[in-house]
Amino acid sequence: MTASIGYRARASPDASQMATRDATRSPFDRLRRFRGALSEFPPLLWAFTYFFCLLTGYYVLRPVRDALGASSDIEAVFPRGMIEWAAARGVALGELTLQLLFTGTFISMLLLQPVYGALVSRFPRRVFLPVVYLFFIACLLGFYLAFDSAIPGRGAVFFIWVAVFNLFAVTVFWSFMSDIFSNHEAKRLYGYIAAGGTVGGFVGPLLTRQLVNELGVANLLLVSAGLLTLCVVCILRLGPWARRRELERGIRGGEQAIGGEVLAGLKRVWREPLLRALALLMLFGVGVGTLIYNEQARIARTFFADAEARTAYYAGIDLAINTLTIVVQLFVTRALLTRYGVAPLLLIPAGAILIGFAALTASPLPMLVAVVQVVLRAGEFSLAKPARETIYTRVDRESRYKAKAAIDTVVYRGGDLIFVWLHKFLAAFGSNVVFGFGVLVAAGLGAGAWWVVREQARLGSASDPATRPLAT
Repeated sequence: MTASIGYRARASPDASQMATRDATRSPFDRLRRFRGALSEFPPLLWAFTYFFCLLTGYYVLRPVRDALGASSDIEAVFPRGMIEWAAARGVALGELTLQLLFTGTFISMLLLQPVYGALVSRFPRRVFLPVVYLFFIACLLGFYLAFDSAIPGRGAVFFIWVAVFNLFAVTVFWSFMSDIFSNHEAKRLYGYIAAGGTVGGFVGPLLTRQLVNELGVANLLLVSAGLLTLCVVCILRLGPWARRRELERGIRGGEQAIGGEVLAGLKRVWREPLLRALALLMLFGVGVGTLIYNEQARIARTFFADAEARTAYYAGIDLAINTLTIVVQLFVTRALLTRYGVAPLLLIPAGAILIGFAALTASPLPMLVAVVQVVLRAGEFSLAKPARETIYTRVDRESRYKAKAAIDTVVYRGGDLIFVWLHKFLAAFGSNVVFGFGVLVAAGLGAGAWWVVREQARLGSASDPATRPLAT
């Protein structure tokens, strides 16, 4: 492997040999390997820190959002005018909370996708990356004032905003990583980077659970804003590495705007088989997640009466998810990815979800719902997502920044919208019917994973993955 972005990669052993050695390494050996990777690839430290701060900030907010979605205090969620309008027409908003929130989220994504496309098309990376995060920081300061003043309707706006923040901020992160690291480096390093996010995903809900009763919900938003500020620092430090990488590749750098049409991302998804497969995989993945999320919200609404108790409950679920995620990332993800590629990382979670929903169909117990939720999300974060992000290192920049954003936002929230209303219909027939339908969705997830595996194999291993077009 040639020298790149200011550092020289040492000769790497065969992937199967590395995977075999990984299986027998102790945690201390893995720590030494991580330290060696930091020495070999200096940008890894800033990438790790960036994702840690981003996911910590998000997971400080997520329990607050989930608690609002499960809130029985309708005035904390919807504006008074909307409540009065619905009451005059005999509509009980409290029974449609999640359906309305997910609908609002999808509409927001549709409106913001062209804005994001315009930003990416017209401004260089050094401008639009910090701008995205500074905008989110400003929003958090505004929400702090809204929560501190207990403004009615704050819940709906905040719920929608957190969903938008999560998708756009994380999408931008992984797009940026694919500018910095090659496909070969991604297979070696993305497990470490993802682990940084997982540690953040563990620390975030832990902070929320420990601080929510002492500081209150409003002050937690300031904690998250401080962490996003650190993300901006990491972006500025990683910029030179990305520019050097692009100079070595001989391609147009990130200091120039990508150009092209504002809606080019959606058009590429429609045109390219690999992107269509990734979109289908995303749709069914969102489907199984939304079905079980709604059942979890029903449980929280039934058993926890106040916002602090619900927030602590959701923080506990997030802690379990991220604990399992980091164990898998440390001991499984890298070994599978370097030895077998993306196939097992996509197919194993799909199979586990299918088994989990089949078990819930037979016995939809609350504890089993929580267990399957933990397995579902841990499998997504530790296996499926690193696999998908590795694929994006092998496509052109417009696909990374535009098509990927379209899949991660419009397709994602479109799936939310479809399945949240489907759940409302299916729930009338009982939990068994909900999870029975989920078995079919999980089967679709497996089919989508297989399609992605097949299409990404056709990309081959060209010498310049950053500029190679997608397979058609």
